[in-house]
Amino acid sequence: MIATPDQLILDLAQRPALGAEDFLISGSNRAAADMIDLWPHWPHASVVVVAPPGAGKTHLANVWRLRSGAARLEAATLGEREVEGAKGALLVEDLHAGIGDERALFHLLNLVREHKTSMLLTSRAPPGELAVRLPDLRSRLRALPVVAISPPDEALLKAVLVKHFADRQLAVEPHVVNHIALHMERSMEAAAVIVAAIDRAAMASHRKVTRAMVAEVMASQQGAGQR
Repeated sequence: MIATPDQLILDLAQRPALGAEDFLISGSNRAAADMIDLWPHWPHASVVVVAPPGAGKTHLANVWRLRSGAARLEAATLGEREVEGAKGALLVEDLHAGIGDERALFHLLNLVREHKTSMLLTSRAPPGELAVRLPDLRSRLRALPVVAISPPDEALLKAVLVKHFADRQLAVEPHVVNHIALHMERSMEAAAVIVAAIDRAAMASHRKVTRAMVAEVMASQQGAGQR
């Protein structure tokens, strides 16, 4: 019997993303997901999630934001206004893109600790590699607990592909999913892009999604990217 696409993801834990889609878990993101599950019983008031582009950092941060009711702030635009309006839990995203006002972030870290609330910070680079001028903030960031998300492994990529195909009501055999996962860029965004392209090609040509058709679509995408 040929395995159905659903059977490909039975060995991966699933949990609601508190939104329209599920957050799928594998070895690449389990530590970060476990930390989110531990909230509100974190041992520290603030935690940093570090991940490369396309690993699911934004998705996981959104899971926590919806669960905690946190206000979402961009590190690059932080200022005194955000400090004055700070209430409850906070999500501060993309430390690697720069910190608008370093003293403001330092004050927010202090406020969160004093008020016994929580802050989740995200970054593509570990706190120790960030260019932070304010010594007190640099020291504080380096002392925070860090959980990392690795680029998605093969099992996670397959599960994400299956979910995207299912969302589009496309029946795709496991060997086709395996082929895509083997040859695609290892990122969540790439999975969404390739499935959308395959869906468009299938509708335009009225063809079933086969390995040959998928190979054509992926070759076309690669050619477009090289222009």
